[in-house]
Amino acid sequence: IEGRVDAAWGRWVRPWTLAAWVFLTIGIALGSWWAYYELGWGGFWFWDPVENASFMPWLFAAALLHSAIVVEKRESLKNWTILLAIFAFGYSIMGTFIVRSGVLTSVHAFANDPDRGVFILIILGVFMGGALTLFSVRASELESKGVFSYVSRESALVMNNILLAVSSFVVFVGTIWPLVAELFFDRKLSVGAPFFNLAFTPFMIA
Repeated sequence: IEGRVDAAWGRWVRPWTLAAWVFLTIGIALGSWWAYYELGWGGFWFWDPVENASFMPWLFAAALLHSAIVVEKRESLKNWTILLAIFAFGYSIMGTFIVRSGVLTSVHAFANDPDRGVFILIILGVFMGGALTLFSVRASELESKGVFSYVSRESALVMNNILLAVSSFVVFVGTIWPLVAELFFDRKLSVGAPFFNLAFTPFMIA
């Protein structure tokens, strides 16, 4: 809000982001373990919409952790880091919407409540709209001070950020495509592991 994004801000935001990322990692790992050993589903990960809803903010939070390092060390990538923070939290709210609204079919969905889903969607719209509006107003004030070469640790972190962000976008498209197909093309379909394995694996190899 104050437009102060500097090395001190980077040092301050990293432990909080790391704590959230660690807890989310533990939650995903325990959920996978529970599905495999307790429910006997025969696998740890199925690219289910609810699984994806937890995975997308995990990817953005991982990118945010790396980007905050560049802010702290070089005071660069300020705008990018703020965007990552906005989308990491926004995807978390969207995950809540997917789980509770029932708009997507999932074996993990529970206590579906369309009315509550609308309320969560409003919260998502208010937060994302407000945050992105504030960002657009203040972005010009966030000047990057540090400069780094193309062959450096910081450049590698930038490439890492891009891969994580694009990976999250790929998961997002695959997750919501059944809903898009039904709303705009009047077709019922499902997007499963074959698509995600084909589209997502190259980013992980890179």
